[in-house]
Amino acid sequence: MQLNTTHKKFLSNNQNRRKVTLWDKIVHHRYLYIMALPMVAIFIIFKYLPIYGLLLAFKDFRYREGILKSPWVGLQNFKTLFGPEAFQNVVINTLTISFGRIVFTFFVPVIFALLLNEMRNMIFKRVVQTFIYLPHFLSWVIISGIIYSLLTINGGFVNKILISFFGHEPVNFLLEPPYFRPIVYISYIWKEAGWGSIIYLAALASINPEMYEAATIDGANRFQKMIYVTWPGIKNTVVVMLILTTSLVMFAGFDQIFNLYSPPVYEVGDIIDTYVYREYLLKGKFGLGTAAGLFQAVVNLVVVIIVNTAAKKINEGEGLF
Repeated sequence: MQLNTTHKKFLSNNQNRRKVTLWDKIVHHRYLYIMALPMVAIFIIFKYLPIYGLLLAFKDFRYREGILKSPWVGLQNFKTLFGPEAFQNVVINTLTISFGRIVFTFFVPVIFALLLNEMRNMIFKRVVQTFIYLPHFLSWVIISGIIYSLLTINGGFVNKILISFFGHEPVNFLLEPPYFRPIVYISYIWKEAGWGSIIYLAALASINPEMYEAATIDGANRFQKMIYVTWPGIKNTVVVMLILTTSLVMFAGFDQIFNLYSPPVYEVGDIIDTYVYREYLLKGKFGLGTAAGLFQAVVNLVVVIIVNTAAKKINEGEGLF
């Protein structure tokens, strides 16, 4: 009897309880949605609305007629784009520089983070962090100016060392093709590796300290703790960052290359972005420039799907999506 009464009260409460609608949830979390509005607006304005401009890739754009009324040419822009041998060369340069950057620079922020995490003197640690983060806040224009000052053939610091200590003839590093890509990798590490380590430091901070204590009790030294505790704690973060990095494999860094390259190194340093800017956009060939951008986006999409699938198989189902 008592059970039936309790059941009736439960049913009565459920009937009187109003169903929570989507609007109720929005009103309840209204301040979070208001905070998100600026970012949503930025994405709509700068990411989604420009998709309309992809029509240029299939049209012979004419200023007076606009995008919609310009003549439809189908895949003609793509045929024109892939025809010149110069474009095929810049595609190879783009892939070479991008994959070289992944191989030579991707794990440097991880190493920085692991080394910083092992520092026990907090004052020294903060000083080191400040110095390795600082280059990130400088534009590539400033960074390239510093690099030119260091490597110039007339009074450059590096050439002074070569002449004074090794008796070597001065080398014009930025005009010699064999030196250009190493300069790109080294300058990228100098500018971005310190800042990139912040993400891994945040992942390190989330590791339970009790795991280190347990490892100490088991007799593990600092290196063994790094291998068996620290690395598993940040492995998933590394995988996600690797996938995000490969998703931009067709964008090899316009700002950096544009500020460092020159005609003598075009054969090894000219990438799709700089080629399109120089050969198409400056000459008003917006259809060809848009076709190149669409080609880059499609290749990036295919690459990120392949890398994500491989990561899920290797990393026990853990990937970006």
